[in-house]
Amino acid sequence: MTASGEFREKRWLALILLCSAQFVVVLDASIVNVALPTIGDALHFSEQNLPWVVNAYVLTFGGFLLLGGRTADLLGRRRVFMVGLGVVAVASLAAGFSSTEGQLIAARAAQGLGAAIISPAALSIVTTTFSDGAERNRALGVWGAVAGSGGAAGVLLGGVLTDGLGWEWVLWVNVPVSLIALALCPRLIAESRAESETRAFDVAGAVTVTAGLSVLVYALLDANNAGWGSSQTIGLIALSAALLAAFVAIELRARKPLVPFSIFRIRTLTGANVVGLLVGASLFSMFFFISLYMQQVLGYSAIHAGLSYLPLALVIMASAGIASQLVTRLGYKPVLAAGMLFIFVGLVWFSRVSVGGGFTTDILGPSLFAAAGLGFAFVTTTIAAVSGVEESEAGLASGLINTSQQIGGALGLAVLSTIATSRTEDVMAAGANPSLVKGLTEGFQSAFLGGAAIALLGFVLTLLLISNRDSRAHVELGKVVTESA
Repeated sequence: MTASGEFREKRWLALILLCSAQFVVVLDASIVNVALPTIGDALHFSEQNLPWVVNAYVLTFGGFLLLGGRTADLLGRRRVFMVGLGVVAVASLAAGFSSTEGQLIAARAAQGLGAAIISPAALSIVTTTFSDGAERNRALGVWGAVAGSGGAAGVLLGGVLTDGLGWEWVLWVNVPVSLIALALCPRLIAESRAESETRAFDVAGAVTVTAGLSVLVYALLDANNAGWGSSQTIGLIALSAALLAAFVAIELRARKPLVPFSIFRIRTLTGANVVGLLVGASLFSMFFFISLYMQQVLGYSAIHAGLSYLPLALVIMASAGIASQLVTRLGYKPVLAAGMLFIFVGLVWFSRVSVGGGFTTDILGPSLFAAAGLGFAFVTTTIAAVSGVEESEAGLASGLINTSQQIGGALGLAVLSTIATSRTEDVMAAGANPSLVKGLTEGFQSAFLGGAAIALLGFVLTLLLISNRDSRAHVELGKVVTESA
């Protein structure tokens, strides 16, 4: 058997490895949330700097995703993936040994950089390893189940590790996973790159797009503290817009652009990225607000709140698997539209949370709807965003959909947090004897309604932007591949 044949025989084992790495990437964004109070006490964090344990990771992750995906195409997907694993392992080890807030924030930023290298490289390996159609849909269904449940698993695992072993293990848990994946990579994953292209690297394009995205993420993350009308927020958004405009101008003139804009001629890819941004904006902040509601209003402990995410995580995994099969039979469009409607219903239901609520009355039902929607939408946007793309641009397409989801998540959290805070302040100012719990609850209600409005917009844009022809063609491709097999 040839070397390529041996790797193809091992492709499902390779998928397990790739999904494990992606699970770590998603986990790292949420696992430290429960440990933040403990970390703050141990390293004497100021209240102002403590959120940057999370934000430093999100900032570098969102800023470097596009660069990471294109680098994988040019330099070799397995090689870049392994570099990312190494960066995450070293950064996670350093983070656990941090003795000051500056050391931990810097290590978390390095973790985010490693994650931005891993995620698009891993997704592009999945895209190039599995044949377009039913096989790739099944693989991306597994990918979506693991990635989609990672956020919920992070909250649960963070509580268990913090209470059982200490906050350091919330960070050190990445080290053995990364090292095992590094050892197995050469045996399970074949090297691949865009062989038809020269390795000319668009340095100016890379600098401007990375800086532009990083500044934008920072502006959104800090907008709630600085104020949306502040000179800082307005100035940073203007700087981001200028950098991204410079990036566009550079790319239009570059001989070998970092992002060939011809890729956006694929209508479904463009639509999938727009809807993917709205999925992130509407739903990723849901985890944040549910956690606050359970702990600040219902009085749940960290572990109790984490365990409450278990049904949600299980439904995400199940719905992702179902979505991959439905896309093969029905096409992208109806499955994605259904997913956006599930998200809409779940968030509208969540907007009815109450001061005297409980898990079964206020959390379980809407979380199951939202989880089903996340599984449907996440898997379908990913499949649509990488289908019909040339192998030489697989990393670019992977970086684009990851970036859309991440920027959407940052934007949604910034906007919806502002809505929640404003409503809470209004309630507190209006009452003669205002109740903080009542103010918080009404703030969460408003945030969930805002998320529902974004999801409804995503449903409308799914109908308008996702090509019916591409959706039907994907079904026909699945039939052809099945018959030939």
